[in-house]
Amino acid sequence: MKKYGIYRDIRARALIFGLPVSLFALQMLGVIASLLVIIFSFSFGLVLGTMLCNGILYTALLQLTNRPNLLQMGNVLPKAISNKKTNFLHYTDES
Repeated sequence: MKKYGIYRDIRARALIFGLPVSLFALQMLGVIASLLVIIFSFSFGLVLGTMLCNGILYTALLQLTNRPNLLQMGNVLPKAISNKKTNFLHYTDES
């Protein structure tokens, strides 16, 4: 009799070809756009170029999935957290 293990990864994100669903949809938009380009202006160089572009897009999206901090420009949290109200209006004379 076949035994099945307990599925503990129930909260893991769904992946299609190693990409999350949103990035896979972006990849499919690129594939559809390249198919439209190939259909309306057919040449062998264009076919190879679109295949190369789709491959580059796929590897870039995989890298973005594996290392999500590539697009992070600044710090996520501030260096200091304070309850002080941030108000730039000065009601009193500081002199």
